[in-house]
Amino acid sequence: MSKSPQQLGKGMIYVAWLLVLGLLFMFFNSILEKQHNPNQNITSTSHQNGTNEVILQRNRYGHYVTNGSINGQPVVFLLDTGATRVSIPEQVANRLNLQRGMPLKANTANGIITTYSVTLDSVAMGAIELESVKASINPKMLGDEILLGMTFLKHLELIQRGDTLTLRQYP
Repeated sequence: MSKSPQQLGKGMIYVAWLLVLGLLFMFFNSILEKQHNPNQNITSTSHQNGTNEVILQRNRYGHYVTNGSINGQPVVFLLDTGATRVSIPEQVANRLNLQRGMPLKANTANGIITTYSVTLDSVAMGAIELESVKASINPKMLGDEILLGMTFLKHLELIQRGDTLTLRQYP
């Protein structure tokens, strides 16, 4: 049984609307992601004197979020000078094939929890890369963002001006 031209026309209109709605969703989702992480393409420089520099833009919520890598695998960092260690959500640690180490007690905003020690072979953000960085696997942490704490940040000079944060790694 064949469909009438009128039924085919209605079907084509529905398909066209679905395509338009899908494209609008992708467009606005991209805008929201760029507002959350304006540092998807990091501005990074390596100077002749051996100094490496990364410049980050603050997101609309006042945070510095950026792409980077752990052990060569891509991740998203949220810079957190209030965090003692780099803190990795357990589901991200599993994706990165990190093994839980010694249990540690951590005092968080939600109280005292048990985390697990791990040493990361490398942590990189643009031209800045550090090796043997102490971190914690946090089974209570939700989401995919890694808190980039002081076990990484203490090795850098941080300069904040307006909505820009410059991180420098000296040789």
